Amino acid sequence: MKPMLKLRLATLFAFAATLAALHAADVTGKWKSEFDTQIGHLKYTYELKADGEKLTGKAFRELEGTKTTIDLVEGTIKGDEVSFVEPIKVQDQDIRIEYKGKLSGDEIKFTRKVADFATTEIVAKREKEKADKEKASSGDSK
Repeated sequence: MKPMLKLRLATLFAFAATLAALHAADVTGKWKSEFDTQIGHLKYTYELKADGEKLTGKAFRELEGTKTTIDLVEGTIKGDEVSFVEPIKVQDQDIRIEYKGKLSGDEIKFTRKVADFATTEIVAKREKEKADKEKASSGDSK
């Protein structure tokens, strides 16, 4: 391969990688979801933080008045695709809850797979900041 062609290809790949990182979905913030499962009605707030293609965060979960906080692991963002794992412990047994979803505006449509027990389709909606809500209700668009 000619040296000039190698340089052009390397530049093209570097540019494509930069664009992909810039295009990574903006998922940083709080997301809420409620849904019914085999164990009851679950209320979640996911607090997500994106850093390039890496995703970190916490899940705040409520089931029948019992609240738990779980650190999310194995989080990734590729374009509008979002995935992470919520590792929980039930009766001394480790269970992986895998989330794979697609971001569209202020919603993420997830497939939530609880080990080999159950798979549920859920939607998480972005929680707007209080200031955004106050601006919208007052009609102030500054």
